[in-house]
Amino acid sequence: MKVALIGASGNGGSRLVAELSRRGHEVTAIARDPGKIAVLPHVSAQKGDVFDKPGLVQLLKGHDAVISAVHFTASDPKLLIEAVNEAGVKRYFVVGGAGSLEVAPGVKLIDTPQFPAAYKTEAAKGGEFLELLREDKDLDWTFLSPSAVIAPGERTGKFRLGKDQLLTHDQGSNISWEDYSIAAVDELEKPAHIRERFTVGY
Repeated sequence: MKVALIGASGNGGSRLVAELSRRGHEVTAIARDPGKIAVLPHVSAQKGDVFDKPGLVQLLKGHDAVISAVHFTASDPKLLIEAVNEAGVKRYFVVGGAGSLEVAPGVKLIDTPQFPAAYKTEAAKGGEFLELLREDKDLDWTFLSPSAVIAPGERTGKFRLGKDQLLTHDQGSNISWEDYSIAAVDELEKPAHIRERFTVGY
């Protein structure tokens, strides 16, 4: 599969690039500084700017899928959706946030007193991105929300999947970037959540 990945040098993006490369997919890894992208088999590092729509359209053309792994506050979701559509790519996978997941009927994680104030703006933007995707009529999109805590860790391949409710366990709610990436690439290879959000956690 030919996959274009926007935000390839970040925490999530770099691990997604590694997982895609490990499975033999052809990856166009896009970042502002391509020098920060790891040299891996089947990976082509390309310079790209998330606010340069014409440039993005050219980079995305000819791919089977596009992955967006950029911070919501450091990009324009509307512009990204338009760029994917204009490039003629149907499959769009978004590295989502946990803030819009429900912790009780009608109660989102972002609206709980425990939600860190420092992450509220980013989380709110992630929720807006999800709503924009739900309004889009053309893309086969998927939005994968992580658990409440996502950080570098082990690649275990052992995790649970859910839909719109936050996944928790005895120690809280968490997932490693490595296992998040397994769930993401599994979804690209065998789509099970077209035009849906789902979540992953231990």
